[in-house]
Order: sequence, then C-alpha cells, then structure tokens
Amino acid sequence: MAQSLSQVYVHIVFSTKHRHPLIDDNISEELWAYIGGICNGLECQPFRVGGHDDHVHICCQLSRKITQMKLLEEVKKASSKWIKTKGRRYSNFYWQDGYGIFSVNPHETDRVVEYIKNQREHHRKRTFQREFLAFLKKYKVEYDERYVWD
Repeated sequence: MAQSLSQVYVHIVFSTKHRHPLIDDNISEELWAYIGGICNGLECQPFRVGGHDDHVHICCQLSRKITQMKLLEEVKKASSKWIKTKGRRYSNFYWQDGYGIFSVNPHETDRVVEYIKNQREHHRKRTFQREFLAFLKKYKVEYDERYVWD
C-alpha cells in the first residue's frame, strides 16, 4: 500500500496536580479553546475540549504523525505554561503527571462530545476520582490505585 491511512479517535482525561480546583469560570472557556488550538496545531482535530474545576476531557482524532505520549506532553506543557500567564492565582498551576487515553468508536464520538459538554452537571453527582475509576473499569484497564493519583 502506497499510502499511510489512519482514523483513530480518542478520549483523553487528566487532572490538575493533586486535583486542585484551579480551572474556574474566569479561565475555563479560554483554556478549552487554547487546548483545542494545541491539538489542531499537532494535526489532532479536536471535536470537543471541556472539563470541570480540576480536570480536562479532550475528544479528538489522533494524527498518524504523532504518538499519544507526544500529544499529551505537548498539550500539558503548552497549556500549563499559558495558564501561568493569566494571573497570580494560576502561578502554581500544574497538571498531574499521568493521564488516561481511551479509544472511541467513530460512531460514538457524538456521545463523547455530549458527555464532555455536560461536565458541570455531571460533576454535581460524581467526583473526578469516581469518574476516572469508572473509565478504567469500562475500558478494562488494569491499575494499582496507589499509583493513579498525584
């Protein structure tokens, strides 16, 4: 085959360091847009970026030109550096070291996008920790909870 073709959709989830609630209404929409721009710049078309006070969700198409690890490294590094320029409140902003990245059936991207859109409502009933552990269970990811949180 002469061409390299790819169609990989992913749902990415990661939190602020120690899940500090630093993503407030003053910064959230601008942060989501900024992260979407980073994804676009890496040829990973974002369908939706959103989250809540202490974490972010990204639904995007993974470019065939970048590894998962490199995408996450660039998104976290650039967005953390950017948010620190937004005021004193954010001067000690950091993302957690780890992340979750899960494959998405192309026919279910709309469902993931809707899930991300409703984060504020969703987290009135469930913490980030419970949400993330539910993802690990759903995707049958083996883990040791001692090493999931930082």
